[in-house]
Amino acid sequence: MSIGKEMGDPVQLKDEGNKYFQAGDIDKAIDCYTKAIKVCKDKKVLAVIHRNRSACYLKKENYSNAASDATKAIDVDAADIKALYRRCQALEKLGKLDMAFKDVQRCATLEPKNKTFLETLRRLGAEIQTKLKTTFSTDSRVQNMFEILLDDEVDKDKKEKAANNLVVLSREEAGAERIFENNGVPLLLNMIEKGKPEMILAAIRTLSGMCTGHKARAMAIVHMVGVDKLCSIMAVDNEEIALATCNLFQCIYDSFTGGDKREFGKEEAVVLDVSKDLKAILLSLLEMVGSKKVSGHGRDQALNLLSKNVPRKDKRNTDNSRSLFTIDHGLKKILKVCGQVPELPDQLPLTENTQLIASVLLNKIYDDLKCDPERDNFRDICDQYIKSKIDPNDMDKTIHAINTISGLLQGPFDVGNALVGHQGIMEMMVALCGSEREVDQMVAVEALIHSSSKMSRASFIITNGVSLLKEIYKKTKNEKIKIRALVGLCKLGSAGGDDYSMRQFAEGSTEKLAKQCRKWLCNPQIDTKTRKWAIEGLAYLTNDADVKDDFVEDEPSKDKTILYSVACTLVNCTNSYDKKEIIPELVQLAKFSKQHVPEQHPKDKKDFIEKRVKRLLKAGVTSALAVMVKADNSILTDQTKEMLARVFLALSEDPKDRGTIVAQGGGKALIPLALEGTDVGKVKASHAIAKIAAISNPEIAFPGERVYEVIRPLVSLLSTDRDGIQNFEALRGLTNLAGFSEKLRVKIVKEKALPEIENYMFEEHDEIRQAATECMCNLVTCKEVQERYMEDGNDKLKLLVLLCGEDDESLQIAAAGAVAMLTAAQKKLCAKVTLVTAQWLEILQRLCLHPNPHIAHRGIVTVFNMLNSDDTELAKKLIESELLEILSVIGKADDNPKRQDAINAARTCLVKAMDLGLIKPFTCPS
Repeated sequence: MSIGKEMGDPVQLKDEGNKYFQAGDIDKAIDCYTKAIKVCKDKKVLAVIHRNRSACYLKKENYSNAASDATKAIDVDAADIKALYRRCQALEKLGKLDMAFKDVQRCATLEPKNKTFLETLRRLGAEIQTKLKTTFSTDSRVQNMFEILLDDEVDKDKKEKAANNLVVLSREEAGAERIFENNGVPLLLNMIEKGKPEMILAAIRTLSGMCTGHKARAMAIVHMVGVDKLCSIMAVDNEEIALATCNLFQCIYDSFTGGDKREFGKEEAVVLDVSKDLKAILLSLLEMVGSKKVSGHGRDQALNLLSKNVPRKDKRNTDNSRSLFTIDHGLKKILKVCGQVPELPDQLPLTENTQLIASVLLNKIYDDLKCDPERDNFRDICDQYIKSKIDPNDMDKTIHAINTISGLLQGPFDVGNALVGHQGIMEMMVALCGSEREVDQMVAVEALIHSSSKMSRASFIITNGVSLLKEIYKKTKNEKIKIRALVGLCKLGSAGGDDYSMRQFAEGSTEKLAKQCRKWLCNPQIDTKTRKWAIEGLAYLTNDADVKDDFVEDEPSKDKTILYSVACTLVNCTNSYDKKEIIPELVQLAKFSKQHVPEQHPKDKKDFIEKRVKRLLKAGVTSALAVMVKADNSILTDQTKEMLARVFLALSEDPKDRGTIVAQGGGKALIPLALEGTDVGKVKASHAIAKIAAISNPEIAFPGERVYEVIRPLVSLLSTDRDGIQNFEALRGLTNLAGFSEKLRVKIVKEKALPEIENYMFEEHDEIRQAATECMCNLVTCKEVQERYMEDGNDKLKLLVLLCGEDDESLQIAAAGAVAMLTAAQKKLCAKVTLVTAQWLEILQRLCLHPNPHIAHRGIVTVFNMLNSDDTELAKKLIESELLEILSVIGKADDNPKRQDAINAARTCLVKAMDLGLIKPFTCPS
């Protein structure tokens, strides 16, 4: 090391830095300049070092440091043109256009003929004008919109247009900021006060845009508007307004908790404590759940928000404090909702979904608990609540308690089940069944139905309940109770599943029950809740094959809250549940030892199932499934998604039906089922996608950007723990997609499918190996795939060449096609083909001589690629072998439309060989 540098000579350090800068090692250059600055006493030299370091920071895109270094140089020499221009570049990148403009103006004054300065001056001038225009016009537009919206004289159309513009503007960062700066929040509150639904909607949606992804602004808005005010808006009896306010709460929550992952400049630096606000929101939502002042729609959305945000999204996160807080401050309120009996006076306003959503919420919270003491506390609160309500002298309170148990049985079943087991509860239900009041009978029958889900309890009810329910069914004149009693009978009647020998009722009676259910189901005069019960009944009865057969002749139904029951019914009708393998030897053994043997119903055989599937498709079941997939997540549980995926897979079994499924929007509907839900459900949906992707035009089956989402589910089926048919159909689907566009090929490579596909090219199973090779053949035009074949130290290319020598023609076509395309794209691979296996020449000759013209054509194209690869030695070797004779024979043949591609390719090879001077010209047939 030089003495100067050892001592810290600034000039020497500066020169050292310059060398590094020119060599492109910016970090070392910065290091040298920084050391030089520390020891430099000469002002002028110091200015030069600062200016140089400023250039380094520009390269590193560290613009604030670049600007501050340039400023230090300019302080010493105001006419330092290099420093001025560097500062101009840094300031422009920092968005300070006016300051950058001043710097480049000084540069242009010092050097009036410098084209770079003049061009920058012109460009920045134009940008500043545009920015001023936008700011002024945005500000005036915002004010103008509010004037229109708050003026009672303006006509409706104009107002609607202004409201929509405001919403759109609030969704862009700059627009949201302008609205906020222009006194927007008080003006939006003013719009809400006017009380017109369309005004309220526009204001709420604008606030949602302003709160999205901006923590500080969201916090300011919450404080200006107030959580109570937001709750009171959500509480109004208007479904759209309740939904929009729910969305606003979600935007606020996401911005507070970082659920919105967008990048926002400086604002990140401010530490904002949102815990108090989050607590206030949670308490207010719990208050809404139990309040009489809240409409049914408002209550639904409060429950939905709790459902979405209270339980942990990821069980690896150990903090479940939100659930514990909710149990302490709101569990009784949620139980109160479950216990409401709409037929009684003085109940909370509900929609037909409210109680189901409350049960789902209870289930999610209970699932979120981590240890026994937490679960015991949950059970104790439920237990105390039920005890406090049961009063032999007050029937209304008692049926509230029984209905609450029904709610728990539909949510955290174990908690409800334990309560039913408590002394006196079951007896109470039985007693209520015999009550004079119809409402008591109805609540009791519903509770009986929900509690008979477990076989053990069902057997107790079968002994006591069947006679009771039959009694009610015969006596009652009230259709609502009749249906519920029937469902109870259906449920008990189907307790044996699809085991033909365990039927509870006499031959033919399940079909009678089902007929009655279908009659009610198709009667629009009956209220929806009761019709849902009729569907429940069918869901149980369709375990019976006779009923399945009758059912599929009916028309489909349209109501989203019965999704699970409808999905169960369809799963039963298509027999797409998991079936246990029955081993004949074990059946003999079981009969010998007098054990029970499940029997198959004659109508559960394959041809009956196929006929049912065809009827369902004809009735438009795909459109109904597509509607179900779009349902709200609070209703569309993972279990239901799995059911729907099972049905889709059963429907897509026959390739002839797949066009119908695509035409009715089935392809699009399958994607969300393959991306979210239970593991089994995701696999079934991915498998159905594979079946459709293999034989459809991807643009029609999965329209728009959707087609890119299809690839991940297909790649997931390539995993070795999936079964062979899933591997095979996923490969076929990917082959079809890969043949469609470069963008899709790149996406397949990005999803890390290549190692899996290569793996299956080694597979013993012929069809899987062929499918993998065909898929690879469609992928080799992709640059990244070619690079994998160019790498040394693997057998990828060797495998392709050897597959060309196999006897299976389809496999040969795929492998030879891949080799032909690879050698055409990458000349280096031509030489590599000759090194990977000693048999290369023999395989190539066999390809060229192949009776199948497609295979011969691919072989001859590969020969041409080798002749054309600028490798004289290789070309010589080819022409000296028997290939010359083979090419001559093929090339001299008469034109023949069936083999024309191969003949033309052979002639091109011979012409190339002449050009290379390897053979003498010959006369070609005219």
